[in-house]
Amino acid sequence: MSEETKSPKKSKLKRELIDWGILILIAAVLYGTGLNKPIAAKLQQALLWTGIIQPNTSLNESEFKKADFNVPLLTLDGEEANLKDLEGKVIFMNQWATWCPPCIAEMPNIQGLFESLDNDDVAFVMLSLDEDKKAAQQYISDQGYTFPVYFYNGRRPGVYNSSVVPTTFIISPQGMIVSRRLGMANYNTDTFKEFLANLSDS
Repeated sequence: MSEETKSPKKSKLKRELIDWGILILIAAVLYGTGLNKPIAAKLQQALLWTGIIQPNTSLNESEFKKADFNVPLLTLDGEEANLKDLEGKVIFMNQWATWCPPCIAEMPNIQGLFESLDNDDVAFVMLSLDEDKKAAQQYISDQGYTFPVYFYNGRRPGVYNSSVVPTTFIISPQGMIVSRRLGMANYNTDTFKEFLANLSDS
């Protein structure tokens, strides 16, 4: 093989190695600085805005599960509370964490839903799974979110166990889990609001 033939191949390989090196360096910087999470959240937020990912509002009654209301909680300010206090309302329960990009991505539309509803009928329980409670407090404060945020104050009942974060449960006034969504979704839609309204009227 002539030197002329080898040279372009070597140049191409060198360019590819440089390109890969740059990509690896960018990834390392993003992960090292923690910027990967907000960037991933913004990309996933854009995906939510397309309307492709919607919550489940059409479970059959055979799929309903009985909610457990014996759930001690702590508010964002450290005050004791209990899920029992909200029994008889429609409950929007979302398990999230600050280290979870999909959770961060769906937060703005959950805030929009919260602001658009009569909260006498629908109770919001935004359950942070952060071990560092101060991280959750700081995040909520920085973002200016006003929905109620809680932490589990003890065991998490099995009916709310999930290996996926975020996971959202909708509990009816009759005490049944009528919707369970694993992963992010856009809840601030007319269809979902109608779903909640029908539950409130049932």
